[in-house]
Amino acid sequence: MSAIAFPAPDPSILARRPAILAGLAALLPAECLVTSEDERRAFETDGLTAYRQVPLAVVLPRTTEEVSRVMAFLHGQGVKVIPRGAGTSLCGGAIPQPDAVVVGVGKLNRILDLDFANRTARVEAGVTNLAITGAVAHRGFFYAPDPSSQLACTIAGNIAMNSGGAHCLKYGVTTNNVLGVRMVMVDGTVVDIGGQHMDAGGLDLLGLVVGSEGQLGIVTEATVRILRAAEGAQPVLFGFDSVEAAGDTVSAIIGAGIVPVAMEYMDKVAIEICEAFAHAGYPLDVEAMLIIEVEGSPGDMTEQLRKIIAIAREHGVKTIKESRSAAETAAIWKGRKSAFGATGRVADYICMDGTIPTGRLPEVLRRIREITDGYGLKAANVFHAGDGNLHPLVLYNINDPREQEKAEEAGNDILRLCVEVGGCLTGEHGVGIEKRDLMGCQFDRADLDQQMRVRAAFDPAWLLNPAKVFPLDGRLPPEVPARPAAA
Repeated sequence: MSAIAFPAPDPSILARRPAILAGLAALLPAECLVTSEDERRAFETDGLTAYRQVPLAVVLPRTTEEVSRVMAFLHGQGVKVIPRGAGTSLCGGAIPQPDAVVVGVGKLNRILDLDFANRTARVEAGVTNLAITGAVAHRGFFYAPDPSSQLACTIAGNIAMNSGGAHCLKYGVTTNNVLGVRMVMVDGTVVDIGGQHMDAGGLDLLGLVVGSEGQLGIVTEATVRILRAAEGAQPVLFGFDSVEAAGDTVSAIIGAGIVPVAMEYMDKVAIEICEAFAHAGYPLDVEAMLIIEVEGSPGDMTEQLRKIIAIAREHGVKTIKESRSAAETAAIWKGRKSAFGATGRVADYICMDGTIPTGRLPEVLRRIREITDGYGLKAANVFHAGDGNLHPLVLYNINDPREQEKAEEAGNDILRLCVEVGGCLTGEHGVGIEKRDLMGCQFDRADLDQQMRVRAAFDPAWLLNPAKVFPLDGRLPPEVPARPAAA
């Protein structure tokens, strides 16, 4: 029995499926339509694989103009739309509904313009995160946000969820690196928001769009910042005999005003899983490990590491291992970037995404262990320690319904803990369906109502990704558009 509820499908939409498919076929060639049940099942879920819904149909437009025509048609028919990037969402943000059409941006995969003088790149929304760096690396530039799924995830999904990554401690998350978007509204209208420079005139609508989880429109193009790569970078492994000592070290480094380019945390369970997969040379005789990376000139890196190592020693660090080659650096980051996939080889898991004040890290790590122990479960903790963005992986057996229920309950308790200590429900994965029913833990009724009013200004009928973000009960009533009479 699914613990997370979905709205009942609209029988009038299901009854008109043949006419809706015929209308889509008049707008797009056959290779851009997915209509058979077997093919639609490829889109029934995303990274939250415990939940699945087969969509009414899937469309894969190739241009902004095609997206516009599709959206205008579906809006006229009163059909719900589920925007989709690469389907890597870990919160169920791209899971469809039986009465909804998935609009995927995978065919919008061109890099449109590279402006090195002004340090910008304009790309279609289906371009993968890592492809931007790949397109500019030959000139010594890179795109800063680097989620673990960066090889597969699209800029569309990054914008929808405001994705971060290991190196966002220094460079910021997606919202700090996107300058403008082209977006198709629910009725097919095409708008340009932002531009090629910081702080475009008018209301900060770009700040609304980034992180809106596909509920305000479908982004088809984005202009992003590209940055000059540092002269050098060096990661160092720090092993500790307790999670508290590692957490205290993180707090002390941030408290000293030191901002490494990355500061990642792994507990013993995660270390063992990732080392077995990546053979990165992680210490196996410690309870917790930090990967701290500094960058700059050789002199700058030496000075930063001197300060960081001194702080680590004050907190009883057990092992220190500095990367001495490009191969060692690649191995260190392979282990961290592969953490989610490596854990999937060992057990099913739910990946949480709460954020906390870094000063509460030792306490929260202790209480996470108490929570999972209380449910008879284990968790592998691997996360962005520098900005307090936690990713506990709650391990369970997906074939045991009771264990899945306990894992979800443990995950909810962890997220409530994050809010309790002054943090929030999500740092970069989004709310989706996973955290939807916890929104009342962080926001009161007035807050939620105001957010829903803003959402309704873009989509009055709640046709865009409607099952996500806001609790199903207590929603403001949508403005239902007139629908065509049945044939």
